[in-house]
Amino acid sequence: MTAMWIHQTYLKDICRIVNGLLKTALGPPPASTTTLSPVQDITFRHESMKCLVSIIKSMGIWMDQKLAVGDSVLRKSFKSDTSLERFSNLTAEDGTVPDYELQQEMNSELSNAATLEQRRAYKIELQKGVSLFNRKPSKGIEFLINTKKVGNSPEEVSSFLKNNTSGLNETMIGDYLGEREEFALKVMHAYVDSFDFKSMDFGEAIRFFLQGFRLPGEAQKIDRIMEKFAERYCKCNPNSFTSADTAYVLAYSVIMLNTDAHNSMVKEKMTKSDFIRNNRGIDDGKDLPEEYLGALYDQIVKNEIKMNANSSVPQSMQANSLNKLLGLDGILNLVSWKQADEKALGANGLLIRQIQEQFKAKSGKSDSVYHSVSDVAILRFMVEVCWGPMLAAFSVTLDQSDDRIATTQCLQGFRHAVHVTAVMGMQTQRDAFVTSTAKFTFLHCAADMKQKNVDAVKAIISIAIEDGNHLQEAWEHILTCLSRIEHLQLLGGEGTPTDTSILSVPTTETDEKFPKPAVFQSLKRKGSLQNPAVMAVVRGGSYDSTAGVNSSGLVTQEQINHFIANLNLLEQIGSTELNHVFVHSQRLNSEAIVAFVKALCKVSITELQSPTEPRVFSLTKLVEIAHYNMNRIRLVWFRIWNVLSDFFVSVGLSENLSVAIFVMDSLRQLAMKFLEREELANYNFQNEFLRPFVIVMQKSNSVEIRELIARYVSQMVLSRFSSVKSGWKSVFMVFTAAAVDERKYIVLIAFETMEKIVREYFHHVRETDAATFTDCVRCLIKFTNSRFDSDVSLNAISFLRLCAVKLAEGGLVCADKSSDDGSYISVATKNNSDLQNFADMDVQASFWIPLLLGLSELTSDSRLAIRKSSLEVLFKVLKDHGHLFSRTFWIGVFNSAVLPIFNGASPVTLGSPTSKSPHSNGSPWDLETIATATQSLVDLFISFYDVLRSQLPNLVSVLAGYLKSSIQGPASTGVMAMYLLTVELGSRLSKDEWHGILLAIKEAASATLPWFMKILRTMDGIKLPENSGSSTTTETSSEQGLSKDDVEEDNLQTAAYVISKMKSYIAVQLLIMQVITDMYKTNLYFLASANVNVIVETFSSITSHAQQLNSETALQKKIKKICSALEISEPPVVHFESEAYQNYLNFLQDLVKNNPSASRDMNLRSLVAVCEKILLIYLSCTDYNYAADKKLVEMPVTHWILPLGIARKEKMAARTPLLVSALKALSCLERDSCRNYIADIFHLLVDLVRSEHGSTEVQHALSNIFQACIGPIIMQ
Repeated sequence: MTAMWIHQTYLKDICRIVNGLLKTALGPPPASTTTLSPVQDITFRHESMKCLVSIIKSMGIWMDQKLAVGDSVLRKSFKSDTSLERFSNLTAEDGTVPDYELQQEMNSELSNAATLEQRRAYKIELQKGVSLFNRKPSKGIEFLINTKKVGNSPEEVSSFLKNNTSGLNETMIGDYLGEREEFALKVMHAYVDSFDFKSMDFGEAIRFFLQGFRLPGEAQKIDRIMEKFAERYCKCNPNSFTSADTAYVLAYSVIMLNTDAHNSMVKEKMTKSDFIRNNRGIDDGKDLPEEYLGALYDQIVKNEIKMNANSSVPQSMQANSLNKLLGLDGILNLVSWKQADEKALGANGLLIRQIQEQFKAKSGKSDSVYHSVSDVAILRFMVEVCWGPMLAAFSVTLDQSDDRIATTQCLQGFRHAVHVTAVMGMQTQRDAFVTSTAKFTFLHCAADMKQKNVDAVKAIISIAIEDGNHLQEAWEHILTCLSRIEHLQLLGGEGTPTDTSILSVPTTETDEKFPKPAVFQSLKRKGSLQNPAVMAVVRGGSYDSTAGVNSSGLVTQEQINHFIANLNLLEQIGSTELNHVFVHSQRLNSEAIVAFVKALCKVSITELQSPTEPRVFSLTKLVEIAHYNMNRIRLVWFRIWNVLSDFFVSVGLSENLSVAIFVMDSLRQLAMKFLEREELANYNFQNEFLRPFVIVMQKSNSVEIRELIARYVSQMVLSRFSSVKSGWKSVFMVFTAAAVDERKYIVLIAFETMEKIVREYFHHVRETDAATFTDCVRCLIKFTNSRFDSDVSLNAISFLRLCAVKLAEGGLVCADKSSDDGSYISVATKNNSDLQNFADMDVQASFWIPLLLGLSELTSDSRLAIRKSSLEVLFKVLKDHGHLFSRTFWIGVFNSAVLPIFNGASPVTLGSPTSKSPHSNGSPWDLETIATATQSLVDLFISFYDVLRSQLPNLVSVLAGYLKSSIQGPASTGVMAMYLLTVELGSRLSKDEWHGILLAIKEAASATLPWFMKILRTMDGIKLPENSGSSTTTETSSEQGLSKDDVEEDNLQTAAYVISKMKSYIAVQLLIMQVITDMYKTNLYFLASANVNVIVETFSSITSHAQQLNSETALQKKIKKICSALEISEPPVVHFESEAYQNYLNFLQDLVKNNPSASRDMNLRSLVAVCEKILLIYLSCTDYNYAADKKLVEMPVTHWILPLGIARKEKMAARTPLLVSALKALSCLERDSCRNYIADIFHLLVDLVRSEHGSTEVQHALSNIFQACIGPIIMQ
């Protein structure tokens, strides 16, 4: 009656009533007089307090009733829907289902049936199974399998459910698919995998998926189904989202939108901007395109997701009851947390204004008319006007009175007030009532506790259990009280235990975790009260202070006695009550559990930061809470873990080593428990769960913590390797950090585990995405940088090779993608220089890319052993497994992983005895490494020539770069590689390919001449004393301040450098001529005339360089003087000239003789021209009248021929073999050829006859030419 009257009273009357009751409850003011006796005064106060409590209680009851009405309407509506379903199903079960609907099920078994009775028996048995399924799905499936109406494999059962031609209840199908039993779970996976969502829009995919069943009403079942749907969608559309987590969250958002947009009971519809805002950051922290989300919103709003038209429920019924046909009634609460501007329950301004206008319009008609309000929103205004007086009445009475009846009434008032304000979403009022109740527990000053304070503790626990779903930030006050209770219970012992069994699931009987009241008696033992923590609690403090703030105060014996006596009051609060709050967290809704965990984290941090004695009570409870709630749906659990993850990282980096170790151990136990859960493909939650280990490992300064994490992760991998999916990424990141740790044993712990992973568990890594394998490779590469043990580095490279073997065994063939019409994509359309572009198109190729690029990078390592080993492994991997690569992928590998190794081979980088690797941070290569790498490169190219043929110009460019270096070592390597390439591929090379090779050699030979001549010109500025070998004076130059000795020493060093470069240049040029000659001889029949012309031009260029160098007589004299002073050998300038012309002459002779395809006359003309130059060079040594590049100069006739000097004789002797070769070549000319060209050289032959020769070979050669060539012409 009181409640009805209150709800029909104006707000101003409520205000007057509450204020009046407040005054009565508090009694008359101290200075006033009253006619009431003390007994009457107390009675009045009690009755006033009862009225206040009744008012707030009646508000709560009325609110609960009104809120329950909506739920009951939904339940009745759902029952009506279900009854219709049952009616339609019973109709089918009674035999009214047409035979043709069962025909598909009976074809296989009834084809051989002989009688109608058998058909009828089959039909009845099938309908019995269907009927059983529609009541108990699991039993129905078991019956159908046992009676062989359905196959016993998950695929066959899923096909039976998907086709549903037998009258199966769609609701029961969804319920069965959501079960967590092993077989039902396999059926659900097979059911979802039977859908092909390829190239299907996300909204259409969900619509298509939900046509055959109704989502169950249980959140856990929905979660399992949608989790698998998201995995399947991402597998069919691998480039749709970053991970399946994105599809999972978006699926929930779409379902929520469908409910919101098409349910008539939802008044305020979600706008497009709301939908976009709700889905911010769901794509791995990034936003999905607003255009995409907007189109998805329009699609769902315009076209509702419904069941198939042939569903057993009429279409009109399917749109009713909060879209229950999809089981969406419980979804809104799971996703609504994303909306930033949550609105209070039913409290919108428009509704309130309408109610107020109705009151004003009817207020003047009759005082006896009452207006009944049905909307619960009006209650907010009633609470807002009376909560202040109520709080004052309850607080003052509870503070001033020790009367058990009065205090009990006050605590009841607090409980009801918290309930009303919490459910109504009135945060300020709720927090005020909760805070007041918490303060009256007096747990912050236990020495002053009384029975009413213990009752306040009980009230706090009741509030936590009864209204936990609505407490939000107020949880912090409640959990602080529970923490202080536990602290008081443990003060009599030796402090907070740190070895609590974290994951042991507590029950209501496990009181052993908390001390019994007998523990309090231990405070009386001698010395117990000297504990600073105990003394701080005895002294007490303010509610907001932590223990130990008033540590300077003295503790009296009276305070100690009161404290011990009051602690015994806590016997009424057992461990069962405390544990119940935490166990009850399983029943909190999605919003409440997140708020609960946040608050518990704050309380735990306060405990751990205690200045007197850190405690881990809340930390252990956090682990228990995580364990209790681990089975929540992914959306909620992910939010919980976001909070816990930050907490574990923060505490794990604590300077208190004991605390950090404890929290890391807690995290390990949670991780071990979590890894027992199966994670589907394309999800990332294991990685998120293990991320705190990674962050702490990377940031912690504590060696002990880093070692602990390395051991923990190793333990998890070795014991849960089959369950690890996305968690591999975090595992490898931890080991990557360990690989560069400053402590050797940490490195070895991680490396031993990596060895185990690669050798035994690699197929589990391979089952994940390519990014995980990339992390594995990066981790192994980090181990190659180990500075403690070279064996670790070399073994890491070996493991990289083993990874390649494992990949090959797994059949990861990198095939070209096909276009829609079935034709292969043209290689020319792809960017072959960027290997990553191909990885984006080919998932299998993406596994090979990090491995090959990682090995490529290691070739620039500063350690010789690492460079050699990585080169060997890289080329071994490519040669052994290159047959698995497609042409497109091969070209990408060659350009991105192989050729960059040699890109540093240029005249600039090879200007010293070592060459630099291609990587910017690389280290110099020694000549042995260059030779090994180049040999491997050519071997690889030859092995896969058919695939890599288009890359021949790039390969030739690399080898030509060695020739341009003008350093004998690299040049020799390049020459041999060129020769090997042409020997192996000569017959397979085209005319243009031969032309490219020979032209590259020609350009390499001439490219170094400007550089070489520039070096030679530095000799012009060097002035040497008359006697370089004698000692010089030590007089100092007044202008430069340098002694003559210093100047001469610098000049000699510069000259020595030039001489060294001359020797290298000469050796390289002769090598080039030699390799061209060998190429020609080996591939004589494969070279076209144009290719031969390039060879001729190359010989001509080199011989010209040689002759030009030998003509520098002044330079040669200076060099000879310097070499004498430095006691080093002279550059073989004369030998260079002779060898160059000799090679040229031999080539032309062979060309005239063996290559009929070339122009004979042109070759003969070249041959005679070379012989003419040789004769001129020889004659220039016999007489001053000849120069090497011109004919005899007209001089007066001499009558005296003087003998030649020793120097001239030496020059002639050096050129005699070349002259003899030229004369023999001329004598071998045919008669017609000799007649055509003899006139050009006859005068030179005459001069040779009259010249002095140091060898008889010249005379014999001259005799032969006159007899064989000139004589027959004269005799004709």
